[in-house]
This record gives sequence, structure tokens and C-alpha cells, in this order.
Amino acid sequence: MERAIGIFLKHRIRLAKYLISGCTAAAVNIGFLYLFTDIFGWYYLASGVVSFILAFGVSFTLQKFWTFENHNRELLTKQLVIYLVVSVSSLIINTLMLYVLVDWFVVWYILAQIIAGALIACVNFFIYRFIIFHQPLIQVEQ
Repeated sequence: MERAIGIFLKHRIRLAKYLISGCTAAAVNIGFLYLFTDIFGWYYLASGVVSFILAFGVSFTLQKFWTFENHNRELLTKQLVIYLVVSVSSLIINTLMLYVLVDWFVVWYILAQIIAGALIACVNFFIYRFIIFHQPLIQVEQ
């Protein structure tokens, strides 16, 4: 019973870390989106692409080393490449969602980014957990 409770709590903690890491990366993303769009006067889609790229490094580092506690340096390059592919796919989806929400549904671009980011984050959690940073259950329990 204690083992089951420990595993349950470990999963809850991992989810909380994922949310904190994601919110941190999202804050970097949205902060730069605002800076580039409202302060520098860039077109919001260009700002969205650049800010998404800047948040990539923050996201990968926090997810790998803190959220999923994956310190395997031998897999770093492979994980980084797969994470990059997922991120680029997410960037494409994010940009399309941003365009549709802002230009078709007249949603404020910051709110549109929050909506798009939240939807993408839900899908990405499972990709990160079970594909990119997957560790056998025995290692997770230690």
C-alpha cells in the first residue's frame, strides 16, 4: 500500500513540476511575444515564432532535468533532436492556432497564445513522459 501511495505522489509531483516548467517556458514565450509585438512593433505571427524558439531552451532543460528527472547524458543528443521535432511540430500547430484565433475569431493575441499553448501542453506531456524522457518504472521508483 505504501508503495502505491509513493508512486501516486511521485506522479502528482511530476505533474506539478510539468505545470511549473511549462508555465515558466510559457512566461518566457508570452513575455517575448509581448515585447516583440507591442514594444518593437513586429507582426504578431513573426513575434510568435521567435518567442516560441526562445522558450525552447528553457522548456527542454526544465523538462529533462527537473520534471522528468532524466539525467542520462548519453541520450541527451537523441532527446534534444526528438524534442526539437516535437517543438517544431508544436510551433507549426501553435502558429496556425494563433492565426485562426486572432484573424478568424478576433481573439486578443495574448489570450490566443494562452489557449494554443495550453492545448499543445496537454498533448506534449504524454509525448515527453512516454517517448522522449521515458524511464522504466523501476528507475522511477528509486
